[in-house]
Amino acid sequence: MRRSKYIRPDFLTRGADRPRMTTSAMIASIAGPDQSTRPAPFGNALAALAEKDDRIVGMSADLAKYTDLHVFRAAHPDKFYQMGMAEQLLMMSAAGMAREGFQPWVTTYAVFASRRAYDFICLAIAEEMLDVKIICALPGLTTGYGPSHQATEDIAMFRGMPNLTIIDPCDASEIEQAVPAIALHKGPVYMRLLRGNVPVVLDEYGYKFELGKAKIIRDGADVLIISSGLMTMRALEAAKDLQNDGVEAAVLHVPTIKPLDEATILAECRKQNRLVVVAENHTVIGGLGEAVGAALMRSNVRPAAFRQIGLPDEFLEAGALPTLHDQYGLSTLKVKAAIKSWLDE
Repeated sequence: MRRSKYIRPDFLTRGADRPRMTTSAMIASIAGPDQSTRPAPFGNALAALAEKDDRIVGMSADLAKYTDLHVFRAAHPDKFYQMGMAEQLLMMSAAGMAREGFQPWVTTYAVFASRRAYDFICLAIAEEMLDVKIICALPGLTTGYGPSHQATEDIAMFRGMPNLTIIDPCDASEIEQAVPAIALHKGPVYMRLLRGNVPVVLDEYGYKFELGKAKIIRDGADVLIISSGLMTMRALEAAKDLQNDGVEAAVLHVPTIKPLDEATILAECRKQNRLVVVAENHTVIGGLGEAVGAALMRSNVRPAAFRQIGLPDEFLEAGALPTLHDQYGLSTLKVKAAIKSWLDE
């Protein structure tokens, strides 16, 4: 078996000016030390929705505690199904529940849904256009436990599956808003999940989630950052820092990866001859960046330049998340530095 490469954690190499870290830094928390958060937004939102919708059932592959479905389980024990460590069985059972008129919400890790259960999702759920909602934690680089847990290619895999809607929310508020919107959507949905104490980012901008819609969070004349998921948080942080350096950065948040809101994306890319940067918590192969690039080429839209911030086409290392985000260019500091370097070209 291939052993994961390992980055020596910061808590072993810190200097006098470096904050102490523990091994918990490997776990999927992306909130800064002073950042506002809300606990288990998905679990709480689904539990509240199930009070009004008798169709909803929660299903887990032995990971309810780690996908925030334990909140739903506590509120609705009669609507919760523990399927054990058997993701293929989980998906087939969800398909059967959907055929009987229920709306199953299944949770596991993104690596297990995409790698272990792909064929079962494809043929039992997507081909049959069943109303199953697949909600998966640890998307992209949100854990330090190496390639076995880092779902760096899940969007690339699922984008090619017909009938499947793909959502990558930014923060706790968007997750809470996305849950009822997903419930109203008829058909299978795959949503990347930020779990635990999830940052609250978009409230200050008055943002409202709409399935299938990309939205400008802030405007700017020099660079357009097109982002999804946690990278919208990083993009907004970088935009504030860039403003201090005289750079005006716009941020276009794209929570729905499929179907992609090409009309809004193309309209923004046509403005002001700006540098266009796509930032995503995913490999640069097959994700949002390539989807946007293809849309630009098909429509003959030519921004000043087009660049990608994303994960490399390789198996990533293990270690503390802050270390990994710096190494692979997802930290606010590295996003800002990359954009400044491209503007100087």
